[in-house]
Amino acid sequence: MGSGDYERTSPTYEFRDDPGAKQKTQLRSHLVLAANALRIDKLEEAESQARAALKIDAGSADANTLLAVVEDRRGNSAKAGGYYAKAAELAPQQGAALNNYGAWLCSNGRAAESLAWFDRALTDATYRQRASALANAGSCALQAGQAGRVERDLREALSLDPTEATALAAMADYQYRTGHYMDARAFSERRLAAAPATAAALLLASQIEEKLGDRAAAARYVQRLRTEFPQMGTLQPGDSSQ
Repeated sequence: MGSGDYERTSPTYEFRDDPGAKQKTQLRSHLVLAANALRIDKLEEAESQARAALKIDAGSADANTLLAVVEDRRGNSAKAGGYYAKAAELAPQQGAALNNYGAWLCSNGRAAESLAWFDRALTDATYRQRASALANAGSCALQAGQAGRVERDLREALSLDPTEATALAAMADYQYRTGHYMDARAFSERRLAAAPATAAALLLASQIEEKLGDRAAAARYVQRLRTEFPQMGTLQPGDSSQ
């Protein structure tokens, strides 16, 4: 008997819950609560809710992903990677899980290995964040030295989402590395307009302006670095450290 079915015993009605439906509702509730806790950086609460979800469904890829994010924020990259890998194992056709694991591999020195995971993510026809997977693929191909797919994947990502920050940053970097400094400037400016600045984005912007001979613009970006990211304050225009 499903939730919402009833038996007539008198002028009142008795509703009987389907145990399976009740479990699904509880699982979803724990996942939502974990995600909400993550949004406000309550990591212990997020972990507690994610683990409660796993008690209901040990095969929940979403719960493993949430635990991965918790560990990432705690700085426990290796533990996060284990959870991302588990999520991908549990949901081998889910674009989000595959993209997440690929991103972790890339950010942990395994850029070449990550590319296959982005390709797998893109085979999920229901995956709505295709621009993210393509941006990650292009960015990680750049790190892996696979120039043949860098621009292809990044341009496809930007055709789907012209404000995709990862793709814009990677395109600026790629154009800078290949000596196309005007194009690099254009992508850098688009990146800084699309999302909050990062230290890397501001540093690259200053380096691009140095190559274009605009030392005043380079100095302005360095000043932003010093103001917004004090730990980078010793940088000078033209500094090539990343």
